[in-house]
Amino acid sequence: MRLYQNRIVVKVGTSTLTNDLGQNNLKIFDRLAYVLSDIQNLGYEVILVSSGAIAVGCNKLNLKTRPTELKFKQAAAAVGQCRIMFFYDKFFADYDKTIAQILLNAEDIEVEEKKQNLINTFDTLLEMNIIPVVNENDSVSYTEIQSEARLFGDNDMLSAVVATLCKANKLVILSDIDGLYDKDPRMDSSANLIKQVEQIDENIHLLAGGAGSQRDRGHDYKITISKIGNRTWYRNHHY
Repeated sequence: MRLYQNRIVVKVGTSTLTNDLGQNNLKIFDRLAYVLSDIQNLGYEVILVSSGAIAVGCNKLNLKTRPTELKFKQAAAAVGQCRIMFFYDKFFADYDKTIAQILLNAEDIEVEEKKQNLINTFDTLLEMNIIPVVNENDSVSYTEIQSEARLFGDNDMLSAVVATLCKANKLVILSDIDGLYDKDPRMDSSANLIKQVEQIDENIHLLAGGAGSQRDRGHDYKITISKIGNRTWYRNHHY
């Protein structure tokens, strides 16, 4: 598979876009727009996979806790998608950048005709120097936020799917965790940071553990995929 050497997918999670109180972290939205705009100015094609719709929606609706019922999660996601795109549009515009929204369902990847149309849309947007902002369509799809048999699992997996779909050379997952450790650093001060993982096996999966933040449903430890292809290298990344 021929990769686009200048094409980068960046994923940002809910815990990065919100502060410790669960409120929208506008400084991070601004800094993210600034950095990605500068990367595009260097000649790279940038795709942003963004979580945060439900959390941002809850803030807009003044909800004190995250909903537990599916219908309320989807309602919060619908409100949050509008709000989160408002933030991205505002901050990217400050750096003279145009963004576009792409909301995905599993069917968009599984049905060949839809998949090809999706690839064409990504390619056209990138050709026009537009930055696509991608999320799963939580407001109509329950697979991301509820189902046991979901395709993407979380937006870490979605970002990997998008990177493969778009033949991106790099996938960077931004995280509030320093990287992958041999032990849980919150429980054991002797935990050592693993600087590079060359092969993903069962032991690595066990080290990764589960979600580390109440605001973010993704995995505790994030790993940067520095190349996608026959040989894949994974490096720790901290945002």
